[in-house]
Amino acid sequence: MVQARLYRVSGRVQGVGFRWFVRREAAALELEGYIKNLHDGRVEVLGIGTEDKLTSLKALLERGPSGARVENITEEETAVPRRYLGGFSIAH
Repeated sequence: MVQARLYRVSGRVQGVGFRWFVRREAAALELEGYIKNLHDGRVEVLGIGTEDKLTSLKALLERGPSGARVENITEEETAVPRRYLGGFSIAH
């Protein structure tokens, strides 16, 4: 069953390749959704996929790329927004 989760990740997650890392890994997991920088220094990630794939995505968010330092992740379930179906992108 397809679900959607919205994650907000704080720490050193901008300027370290975090969005590119997540986009690559989310595409490898065949997830749909987006990642974008927020004005307050966090990144926001919308993941759309199965429970198992979303669990894998959260583990990737906790780790991040080598230059990142993840301090906190909030997570909330949300309705599946159809406009983000069809791939995983970096939003602006």
